Amino acid sequence: MNAAAIGLSHSPLIGKNDPAAEVVASVDEAVETARGFVRAFDPDLVVLYAPDHYNGFFYKEMPPFCLGTDAHAVGDFGSSAGPVSVDTDAARTLARGVLDRGIDLTVSARMTVDHGFVQPLEVLFGGIDNVPVVPVFVNGVATPLGPVGRIRALGTALGEAAAELDRRVLFLGSGGLSHDPPVPVLEGAPPRVADALIEGRPPTPDQRARGEQRVIQAGHDYAAGSTSMVPINPNWDNHVLDTLESGRLTDVDDWTVEWMAKEGGGSAHEVRTWIAAFASLAATGSYRMTSRFYTPIPEWIAGFAVATAEQEPTR
Repeated sequence: MNAAAIGLSHSPLIGKNDPAAEVVASVDEAVETARGFVRAFDPDLVVLYAPDHYNGFFYKEMPPFCLGTDAHAVGDFGSSAGPVSVDTDAARTLARGVLDRGIDLTVSARMTVDHGFVQPLEVLFGGIDNVPVVPVFVNGVATPLGPVGRIRALGTALGEAAAELDRRVLFLGSGGLSHDPPVPVLEGAPPRVADALIEGRPPTPDQRARGEQRVIQAGHDYAAGSTSMVPINPNWDNHVLDTLESGRLTDVDDWTVEWMAKEGGGSAHEVRTWIAAFASLAATGSYRMTSRFYTPIPEWIAGFAVATAEQEPTR
């Protein structure tokens, strides 16, 4: 089995509230490096770990993680809408393999995904139907959140199961790093908001447009320094990247939910997707990080990172 991994930040503000041209150019260069990595590796299956932003998963039932055997994108923030090219047979095989390894995995036969899943497929593969995918939702927003060690265990089990497929598998983590955008929370929410967060009623086009405009305005306010959001934390972001690059993945078992939110903001838990992806790669053998890019981008309300990793050559 051949395996590789990529971690890629996403932001709904890309193209809507961009930083200076030289910053965009540096991101584009890092992304093109990742695209070249993908072309060289030529995966025939992508296991995509990504969060949701109350478009597909709600408090009526909120699993810590869930594997989809079918998926449909909602098209938020101008991202692609429609069916995702899920490899249903591979997804079912991986689900059985993960369950057989003692991980209590939830499975969805009709998963709804948003820009967290769609952006990396658009950026790296040009769309949501250009490569076979197994989508894996990892909760990074809705509290209470479980121990980070369970996410590492999920990634390990899925990597071990994928090793039995005899495929060229790319493990892709979407999200993070430190960021604290205006995401609604259930505790203390007004009744109308609480009902939407619980029941998952899809917003009207007007409601979606207003919500997206609030996020865009938050990006403007954050870049201007007028905000109460937790600041982007380059020190913490690079600590995360250092941990992944070193391969010391068991270190994350000591990361608490409270510490992560304090250091990186409420949505810093999206780095769980990176942890899962790199744990999956580590389950197939030793790896090395082949590229690493990071820059804080207030306009996107994100510590933005791109990293690629491959298996160490066997001797």
